[in-house]
Amino acid sequence: MAHQAQARTTLGVIVGNRGFFPDHLCDSGRTEILRVLEEEGIDVVALEPADTKFGTVMTLDDAKKCGSLFQANRSRIDGILVTLPNFGDEKGIANAIRYSGLDVPVLVHAFNDDIKAMSIKDRRDSFCGKMSVCNNLKQYGIPFSLTTLHTVDPGSESFRADLRRFAGTCRIVRSLRRARLGSIGARPASFNTVRYSEKLLERSGITIETLDLSEVFGRANKRKEHDPAVQRKLEEIAAYVDVKGFPRENLLRMASLGVVVEEWMKDNDLAGTALQCWTSMEEYFGIVPCTIMSMLSSNLIPSACEVDITGLVGMYALQQASGRPSALLDWNNNYGDDPDKGVVFHCSNLPKEVFEEIHMDYHEILSGTVGRENTLGTIQGRIKASKFTYCGVTTDDANGRIAAYTGEGTFTRDPLLTFGGYGVVQVPNFQKLLRYICESGFEHHVSSNMSTVADAVEEALGKYMGWSVYRHGADA
Repeated sequence: MAHQAQARTTLGVIVGNRGFFPDHLCDSGRTEILRVLEEEGIDVVALEPADTKFGTVMTLDDAKKCGSLFQANRSRIDGILVTLPNFGDEKGIANAIRYSGLDVPVLVHAFNDDIKAMSIKDRRDSFCGKMSVCNNLKQYGIPFSLTTLHTVDPGSESFRADLRRFAGTCRIVRSLRRARLGSIGARPASFNTVRYSEKLLERSGITIETLDLSEVFGRANKRKEHDPAVQRKLEEIAAYVDVKGFPRENLLRMASLGVVVEEWMKDNDLAGTALQCWTSMEEYFGIVPCTIMSMLSSNLIPSACEVDITGLVGMYALQQASGRPSALLDWNNNYGDDPDKGVVFHCSNLPKEVFEEIHMDYHEILSGTVGRENTLGTIQGRIKASKFTYCGVTTDDANGRIAAYTGEGTFTRDPLLTFGGYGVVQVPNFQKLLRYICESGFEHHVSSNMSTVADAVEEALGKYMGWSVYRHGADA
C-alpha cells in the first residue's frame, strides 16, 4: 500500500512597500522572509526584483503584475502571505489579491521596529501599516489571518509557529474544497446518528462517491488466493500486525477486501472512505474490516467506521493540518468521578501510530451476535499518552449549514483495563464541551489526531470554509 505523502505548501508572497518610507527595508525584508520560508519547507511564488522595485508591491502596475503571476500559478498556490517590511501600500496589496482571482487563506505579517533605529532612514511603521492593510482587505471582502503578535521578527519561533499553523490552515482548505470521499455500504440501520447531507457537503466542494456492499463482496469473492494483488496485501497485513495463529481463510478474505477497496478508491480518485463495518460484513463476508481500515488510515488515507462521512471529514481535516494519521473514536465513558476526564473507544480500526502496541483479535461485541469465527480483524490496544486535537463535523440540515467543533486535550496514563482501541482523555472544562455536543446535536463520534492543530482547524473551517465552528477552551 503506497503511503500518501503530504505535499509541500506553496505560498504566494506579497512584499508591501510605500514610496515615502525607507524602501531598503523592503529589500532586506524580502530576503529575510524568503529565507525563513525556505527553512520551514514552504515553496514560494513571488515577484522578482527584476519585475518591480525589490520585488515589492506598491503601485497599481505592481499589483497587476503580482496578480498575473499568482493567476498563472493558481494551481500551485495554497495561500498568500502579505509581509510588511515598512508601512506598505494597502491599496496595492488588496488590488494584487483581487487581480489574482485567488480564493485562498491570507496571512498578514508586519516586521518589528527596532527602537534603536527610529530615524527617518530606518523607521518601518509596519505596526500602523498592518492596520491599514487589514482595513482594506476587510473593505474588499477578503478574509485574512493574523500572526499571534501584531508585529514579529520573521526569524522568531513565534512567527515560525504562525507559519506552520497557517500552512495547516491552507492545506485543510485546499484539500476540503476539492475532496472526493467514498461511502461504502449503507449506514447501520440503527445508526440515525450518522445521517448527513451530501448536498451541503457538495456546496463546500466535498464530493461523495458511493459503492454498494454487495458489489464489494462480489468483487472480493472473485479474487483468488494466487492473485498477485491478494498475495501482496497478505504480506502487507502480516507486516502491519502479528497474524500468527489466525485462520488463513479469514486473512485471505481480509486481503481481498483490501484490494477491492483500494482499487475502487484509485479508480475514483478518492482521498478517504467511510465503510459499513457491521453487521452485513460479518454475516455475509465473514470478517471485520478493521485491519484494512487501520492500515489505510496509517497510510494517510483516512477510513471511518459506521459510514460516518462527517467523521471522515473531520479525520481528513486534522490529517491535512498535521501530516499525521487520524482516528475516529466514541466519546464513550466517564472516568470515575473526574469531570474533566473520560474514556474514548472504538472496536477498533485506529491507525497503529496512536497505540502503545497493537494486536489483532476477534470482535468482542459482535461475536455473540454473528459468531466469533466471522469477526476476525480488530486492531486492539491502548492509545499512548499524548497531546491531541479533536474535531467533530456535522451537516446541520435544518439550518442549511455545516457545523463543527474543535479543541485540544491530552491522552493520559490513567489506569484502565478494557478491550478494543481505548484511552483516557483529559479535556479542560470537559462538561461544557459535552453539553455543547448534546445540545447542538453532534454525533457521539469524534475525530482525533496526535497533534495540537486546533487553531489551524478553527480558522480553516470557520473563516475560510464558512462553517459554523465552536472552539472549545478558547475562553476556558
